[in-house]
Amino acid sequence: MHDKAHDEGIKIRNGVRMERGVPLCSAELGLTGKADVVEFHADKLTGKDRPFPVEYKHGKPKTDDSDAVQLCAQAICLEEMLRVSVPRGTFYYGKTRHRLDLEFTQDLRQKTKEVADKLHAFIAKGQTPNVKYSKKCEACSFIDVCLPKQVSRNVDVNDYIMEQLKNL
Repeated sequence: MHDKAHDEGIKIRNGVRMERGVPLCSAELGLTGKADVVEFHADKLTGKDRPFPVEYKHGKPKTDDSDAVQLCAQAICLEEMLRVSVPRGTFYYGKTRHRLDLEFTQDLRQKTKEVADKLHAFIAKGQTPNVKYSKKCEACSFIDVCLPKQVSRNVDVNDYIMEQLKNL
């Protein structure tokens, strides 16, 4: 499901242009990335197509706001790049097989900016944030990069290397 979302290309369905794998950037947030899908809906008032980001998720809606912040960041990027307002977007959750719309409120936009600022603070300090392993880690595409089971154990680096060498 998600692999198809990153197959770059354009498709038109029911008058809606859908672009997959759309590169994104924002100088305001200091972020770059790629949107799974951006739908462009005709805006009768302006005569321009209004972008509507669509994020594909394998599972179901999360209890925290991490998905919302991710989608809001995509909207902010689109606004900055295309100079148009993006008031809403949607998630498509594979487990529930339905879309869940999200409005990009001022509170959510502020939270997104704060998260981006925290990211840049970690980078500036050369720090890696602490991670705690949880069940949701198993469905994350970054599990092999993040290594939450190893990091959350608070094992000394030398002990970890020795343990890995023993397992060879």
